[in-house]
Amino acid sequence: MSELNAGPQAGVETQTTADQRAVRMGKRADMLKQQERLPYPVGVENTSTIQAVLEKHGELEGSEVKTGDVVGLSGRVVHIRKTGKLVFAVLQAGDHSRLQSMLVENEVGEQAFEDFNRLVDIGDHIFVHGEIGTSRTGELSIYADRWEMASKSLRPLPNLHTDLSDEMRMRRRYVDLIVNPEAQRIARLRTRVIQALRDTFRERNYIELETPMLQVVPSGASARSFDTHMNAFDMQVSLRIAPELFLKRAVVGGLDRVFEINRNFRNEGADSTHSPEFTMLECYEAYADYNVMADLAQELIQNAAIAATGSTLVTLDDGTEFDLGGEWKRIDLYESISHYAGEEITPETSAEHLRELARKFEVDVDEETLGHGKLVEEIWEHLIPAEELYNPVFVMNYPVETSPLTRDHRDRPGVVEKWDLYIRGSEIGTAYSELADPVIQRERFVQQAQLAAGGDEDAMRYDEDFCDAMEYGFPPSGGMGIGIDRVLQTITGLGIRETILFPLIKPIEN
Repeated sequence: MSELNAGPQAGVETQTTADQRAVRMGKRADMLKQQERLPYPVGVENTSTIQAVLEKHGELEGSEVKTGDVVGLSGRVVHIRKTGKLVFAVLQAGDHSRLQSMLVENEVGEQAFEDFNRLVDIGDHIFVHGEIGTSRTGELSIYADRWEMASKSLRPLPNLHTDLSDEMRMRRRYVDLIVNPEAQRIARLRTRVIQALRDTFRERNYIELETPMLQVVPSGASARSFDTHMNAFDMQVSLRIAPELFLKRAVVGGLDRVFEINRNFRNEGADSTHSPEFTMLECYEAYADYNVMADLAQELIQNAAIAATGSTLVTLDDGTEFDLGGEWKRIDLYESISHYAGEEITPETSAEHLRELARKFEVDVDEETLGHGKLVEEIWEHLIPAEELYNPVFVMNYPVETSPLTRDHRDRPGVVEKWDLYIRGSEIGTAYSELADPVIQRERFVQQAQLAAGGDEDAMRYDEDFCDAMEYGFPPSGGMGIGIDRVLQTITGLGIRETILFPLIKPIEN
């Protein structure tokens, strides 16, 4: 990217930026006045692309070799070098592939040559028509016989290494995409990952659904919602925190294998692993359970890694390799906490004793409001060594209190059939053997309502219509949710804001 001209940080209006913009605005005005070269024409006569030329003639060798292949193509000017009556302009396509264009005064005409020197700046999109060949030094080039402005850039491009801070790359992602090939790579990699997930589901005969984003009762997860007022119905609605309960309604209706990849919204913290707006995969399969979901999760993520990188052995952003292949480990939550606490912890262990353990191990918890389930999870998260959660591992069998939508374990009272998947220390997804008994489901919702009344802001909302739907017969099912942004983090080693094309960022004041 050193060929790009240096400039100020994107979004920071320095005097230099203002001066350059003023000059470019003047050139725009001249073009509009003269009407000979419009700064923003309706279209251009492309007959080829930079990528196609590179693919067709990339192996061309020799000095000043002509191919006879005459094309018209467009690109963004990222480098200009002027030598008398010859100008070299490097054009860049959207994917950062590049082709040199050569404008000779005798070939394009004196006026067109003068216009190019007077009007064209780094960052402009231009159209060039001419023959493909090689330059004197053997570089693949297009010998221009005419050119047109395709879109005039009014701001100078920044230099990637000296002018774009990490924050400014997030705030001006469009600039980051122009000057930073890595930003383009991640955007395209994300598309391949999502497509691979969809392909895996279709191979298993799942159908993709779309469920409501605006919900009267935001439920399906323990989280705070974004709430607003709907004028048409004069009532409060919320952006969804999860699609779970609507996907389950579809399973009640006979759609036995369903999935959705879409946005969720949670009015909570934002950091390197959390975003208030994020992409979630959720799926449900009738007559399956959480063991089937574990097998599916492994297949989904391994297929995504192969689609993104060609292998389950991925290279992270820091250059280290990480292996997502093989069979993933499964551990029991209660066995794990017992091991690290140095004593047996069971579903029968009292909340009071767990509070004593929390004090012993200096776990920061709200002792007044947390019951057995929350205390077990908080203490376990505090005690478990990071290296235990580095390689892919399913943590199985959670307390019933913290999983109101999950069926009881088939063999162990007080435990539910739930797992959380951890990779490289981060929670990637969750799955259940879904609760199918509508009577117990109502009781669980009542318990959650009591927790909410006691001050638990993350307690799940009571959805009466969903309970009504379950009374029509919800088949035994396995369900799973996986964070797409977390999957991208797993494959790339990047922070969550790097994996989201346009992350939500607090605006700069004034």
